[in-house]
Amino acid sequence: MNLQELLTRVGIKFALTSNPEITGVALDSRLVKAGFVFIATAGIPLAGRTALDGHDFIAKAIDNGAVAIVGSQSLELSVPYIQVANPRAICALLAREIWHRPDKKLHLIGVTGSKGKSTLVALIHHILESAGLAVARMSTVSIRFAGREEYLPGHFTTPEAPQVYELLHRFAEAGCTHVVMEVSSHALQLERVTGIEFEVGAWVNFYPDDHLDFHGSEQNYFAAKRLLLERSTFAVLNAAESYYPQLETVPHWGFGGASDWQIRQLEQTASGLQLAVQSPLGNFAVFVPMIGDFNALNALAALAVCAKLGLGIATLQRGLESFGGVPGRMQIIQAEPFRVINDFAHTGASLEVAMKTLRQTTTGRIILVIGAAGQRDPNRRTGIGSVAARTADHVIFTEEDSRTESTDSILQAMKTAFLEAGGSSYQLIPDRRAALRAAILLAVEGDTVLLAGKGHERTLERGTEFLPWDETLEARAVLNDHLK
Repeated sequence: MNLQELLTRVGIKFALTSNPEITGVALDSRLVKAGFVFIATAGIPLAGRTALDGHDFIAKAIDNGAVAIVGSQSLELSVPYIQVANPRAICALLAREIWHRPDKKLHLIGVTGSKGKSTLVALIHHILESAGLAVARMSTVSIRFAGREEYLPGHFTTPEAPQVYELLHRFAEAGCTHVVMEVSSHALQLERVTGIEFEVGAWVNFYPDDHLDFHGSEQNYFAAKRLLLERSTFAVLNAAESYYPQLETVPHWGFGGASDWQIRQLEQTASGLQLAVQSPLGNFAVFVPMIGDFNALNALAALAVCAKLGLGIATLQRGLESFGGVPGRMQIIQAEPFRVINDFAHTGASLEVAMKTLRQTTTGRIILVIGAAGQRDPNRRTGIGSVAARTADHVIFTEEDSRTESTDSILQAMKTAFLEAGGSSYQLIPDRRAALRAAILLAVEGDTVLLAGKGHERTLERGTEFLPWDETLEARAVLNDHLK
C-alpha cells in the first residue's frame, strides 16, 4: 500500500512530494525498518524519568529506513512529513490499515480495572477455550493463542498500537475467532487501542488513588477508564463499586451487589470457593479453584461475560471448575508444611486485600517479602509500608524494580512508613534473591510466606539492566534446597 492510499484510508488529505510504498509503522526509532512510517510523539513526563521526545529521533528513524514521518511539530524533512495534532491516534489508525483491519475479523472482549484485570482475562479465556472456541489472550501475564505462549518485553499491560494490531492480525491468521485482552488506562489515554470496537467491555473495579503519577487526578483516571465503555457494544460492570451509578446508562449487566449477576452464598474451602449464583440465565452452583473473596467477584464477572457471548450454564460450570489459576496471582507455590504464595500485589491497596485474604486461612504467621518500584509514584512506598505494619507478622523489604533510583532510599522510605504505622518486626535485604531465601528459611509449619510485587513478571529492573527473573522458579529453587 502506498502512502497516499494509506493516508486517505485514515481520513488525512495531504499533498505529497513523493508516494513511497509503506511496509509498517513504528513509535520507536529502533523498531523502524525499510518502508516504515515513523510516528514522532512528545514524551511523557513521570517522576524520576526523563521524558524523551520522538521528534529528536527522526534522523535516526530515517537512517533506519523510514520513508515518511508523522509528528506534531512544524518541520521540513527529506522525506514526506505529515503534521497532525495527535500523532498517537494516527499511529493506531495507520497500524489498523497496514494490518488490514484485523479487529473486524474477531470477537473482541476488553477488560479494564485498577486490579484484577489479568485474572479476569485468564478466566474468560479459559472458559471460552474450554467451550471449544478458538480464543487468544493478550494480557500482562502473556500472549497466548493457538497453543503458543509468548511474552512481551518490559512490563506493558497493553502494548503500543503497532504491536496490538500486529497481534490481532496474527490471531486472525491462526484461526482465532475471539480475543480477550487487558486494556489499561494508559492504553486508552495513549491511543493504543484506538480504532477497536469491543463486543463486550468489562470494568472490574476502580481504585481512585492509583496511577496518579500518570493521570494527575482521580477524574482524569476515571475518564480514561470510561473510554473502554464508549468503545464497547455491551458492558459488564461491578455493581458494588461506588462509580457504578455514573455508568448505569451504558447497556450492561451488573455483577455483585443487588444486580443482574449475584452471589447468593459463598463458602471458602481449602481448595477453592463454592458459589451459589443468581443470574439472568437462572440460578446455579459452581466451584472456583481459587482463594480469596475477590476472586469470587472475578469469577462472577467472567461468567457474565461468557454468558453474554452465548455460553449456557452447564458450559460455564465446566469451564470455571477446570480453571488452573493465573501465574503470579495468588499462586500457591507450596501448600504444606508452610504455604508459599506468589502474588502481584504492588500497591498498598492490593497488598491489603491479599493480606486479609491470606489471614483467613493462615494458622501461624504471615511473613511478607515486598519492595516498591523506582521511578513510580513515591506514595506507593509509604502505602505499602503502612499496610505491611498493620497486616504482617514479619516483613522483609527488598528490591522490586528500582531502575535508576537508589534501592536503599526506597527501602528506607518503606521502613519509615512501616515504623510510623506501628510495625516492629522487619528486615532490609536489598537483594531480592537473598530476601526470598531468608523468608522461606524463617517459615515453620502453619506460616504463610507471601512474595509480593513481582508476580508473573519475567525481568527484574536494576539500574539500566533488565535481568531475567521468575519469582516462582526462584522460590521453588530455595524450597528444593531447603528439602535437601
